[in-house]
Amino acid sequence: MTVSGLLARARATGVKIAAAESCTGGMVMAALTDVPGSSDVVERGFVTYSNDAKIQMLGVSPQTLRAHGAVSNEVAAEMAAGALRNSMAQLAVSITGIAGPGGSDAKPEGRVCFGIARAGAPIQVEMQDFGALGRAGVRCAARDHALTLLIKALNGCSSV
Repeated sequence: MTVSGLLARARATGVKIAAAESCTGGMVMAALTDVPGSSDVVERGFVTYSNDAKIQMLGVSPQTLRAHGAVSNEVAAEMAAGALRNSMAQLAVSITGIAGPGGSDAKPEGRVCFGIARAGAPIQVEMQDFGALGRAGVRCAARDHALTLLIKALNGCSSV
C-alpha cells in the first residue's frame, strides 16, 4: 500500500493520525503531508529530538529515560501514548533510534524502536536493527517502517 492508500484507508475508517518522531525529525509527517488532501486525516506531529522535548511534549517519564535510555521500547511506548494523549488522533506512531554515525555495542547504529498506540488498544512496540546504512539510510528505513506499521494498524493487524 502506498502513502496515498494509507491516507485513503484512514479516511475511510475515520481515523486521524499523529506521529512522535525523534531520529527521523519529522520525515513521517513529511511523507504523509506530501499527499494533497492529507489534512483531513493527519492530525499532528511531534518532533522530540531531545529528552527534554520527549518529557515536555509527550509526557515521557524521566525515570524511564534514565532506566532504559531514549532508544528503547519503553520510551517508544511512552512516546506513542503521549502522541495519542496530546492530540485528537486515534492512531499514533513513535520512532526513536540511533541514526548514526556511531552508536555502541549495546545500542548500535541502525537500531530503531517503534511504538503504535491506538485508541482503546494496548500499545505495541518493536525494535528493528537496520544496520549501519549511514545516517540518511537509517532515517529513510525508519520512516518507511513507521509508515508500514501505520498501514498494518489501519488494516487491523493485531501485532506490529
